[in-house]
Amino acid sequence: MSKNEFICDCNVIHKEIVEDTLQKMADEDLLNKLAEFFKILGDTTRTKILYALDQNEMCVCDIANVLNMSKSSISHQLGTLRRSGIVKCRKVGKEVFYMIDDDHVKQVFEVGIEHIEHRR
Repeated sequence: MSKNEFICDCNVIHKEIVEDTLQKMADEDLLNKLAEFFKILGDTTRTKILYALDQNEMCVCDIANVLNMSKSSISHQLGTLRRSGIVKCRKVGKEVFYMIDDDHVKQVFEVGIEHIEHRR
């Protein structure tokens, strides 16, 4: 297949489709937040952290051990994930346990994994 096969070589505007899509189009703020959500997930270290948290609720020390990284680098990434609403934490005494924030985040993450595994 040549790359030109993917270029539309016509000047036809499908008015009904364009109008329908414009009516259904999300507002700019929502689309910006969605792009930011995926940008946050686009970091390999954060993806590894989420993969670990998809398996178990964990403290920083445990995540650092699993990923063979420093506690400070894990804490930094967890802060980014927490501020973005992707993970949450609970404190038990002096320990802080992290988990994926809600089922929506968990589903997006797991569907992404499923998509990649299906394409292998």
